Amino acid sequence: MRLKSYVLAAVAAVSAVLAAPSVHAQAKEQFFPLLVYRTGPYGPNGTPWANGKQDYLKMINARDGGINGVKAVFEECETGYATDRGVECYERLKSRPGVTLFDPQATGITLALTEKTASDKIPLMHLGYGRPESADGLAFPWNFPLMGSYWTAADVLIQHIAKREGGFDKLKGKKIALVYHDSPYGKEPIPLLNERSKMHGYDLQLIPVTPPGVEQKAAWLQVRQSRPDYVLLWGWGVMNSTALKEAQATGYPREKMYGVWWAGAEPDVKDVGEGAKGYNALNLNTSGTQPKVIQDILKYVHDKGQGTGPRDEVGSVLYTRGVIIQMLAVEAVRRAQERFGKGKVVTSEQVRWGLENLSLDQKKLDALGFAGVMRPLQTSCGDHMGSTWVRVHTWDGSKWSFSSDWYEADQSIIKPMIKTAADKYLTEKKNTRRTPENCQS
Repeated sequence: MRLKSYVLAAVAAVSAVLAAPSVHAQAKEQFFPLLVYRTGPYGPNGTPWANGKQDYLKMINARDGGINGVKAVFEECETGYATDRGVECYERLKSRPGVTLFDPQATGITLALTEKTASDKIPLMHLGYGRPESADGLAFPWNFPLMGSYWTAADVLIQHIAKREGGFDKLKGKKIALVYHDSPYGKEPIPLLNERSKMHGYDLQLIPVTPPGVEQKAAWLQVRQSRPDYVLLWGWGVMNSTALKEAQATGYPREKMYGVWWAGAEPDVKDVGEGAKGYNALNLNTSGTQPKVIQDILKYVHDKGQGTGPRDEVGSVLYTRGVIIQMLAVEAVRRAQERFGKGKVVTSEQVRWGLENLSLDQKKLDALGFAGVMRPLQTSCGDHMGSTWVRVHTWDGSKWSFSSDWYEADQSIIKPMIKTAADKYLTEKKNTRRTPENCQS
């Protein structure tokens, strides 16, 4: 009798487990794959970027209970900034339930994934880097180079130098050298700089640096010999601090050096200190702990012992950029939910619609805690960039301070270049351009 009771009890218990839906099946989770590089020569720059992204997702869960009740989950995959490893990470993570979008954090990986993500119908977000012509959403339905490209960056730098010289006409006969990471990333600004050179008559000198850039003596020997009026630095990771040390050693004025926004953060200058004083770089965002979003991350994440990295890194230039990137990803999900169902795990195709319909005016940014952090951004089916505003900041030996007002890239130059390059891509790939009418699905 006792054995029969045990058997019946066991059967009942098993039946109850089988009948009840699993916790995993019940969970509503939006998955954010995070491609990172925390190791190698690019790790010092890649780490704060990655930490900002993680901490923002943690804050969204802790403060808001997720995205309209949907928990944000993530998994990191280390790429080491290597294209082949980035592709491996993508292939491993792309089939996870609730996958949202991919942010490769590298131009080379972005180029390698452009056709793959299009085939898999997963958005590819590459804020401030990647293929410039992918701003044309009718030609590149799945790429989103939000907030700027290397063409917009190069355009603004020439604008700024012209202003410093007293007008574009004063650029004629000037020497401008591009010291660049010899990779797809470093080569991207060259078409724009060549176009501006034809317009204004300056001499563009191209000086490549073999990655990762720990050895630059040959490059700076060229700088010393040609004595350019300005040096544009298109570096990443250890290349940036090495360039500044070499400039100091060769006596090139740091105040005549201008870096892209990936060459203007704390890791680039902190080890050079006073030696980098006067160096300028573009910046898409502010830094510091004053913004409400940063205060919320400190309150809901770091004060609870859940921070991804050190507390004193929170609010740094690249950390804040990581926060911005992840906010845009979250807002794309939220925007998609407005159309396809609040409290719902949206598909990657629905997230694409959300990315194409972002509308972050100043009121919305203020509500999100991003007052003063970035400029408003609005995307559309045809415009996958949404904003081209950027400022210059200058290193005073101990901290960054803004030294210009906001600049906007000259669309009369940028748009024809985008159209020409996008048309060439479509022809090569035998793809057809979307029409605005088929953008709403």
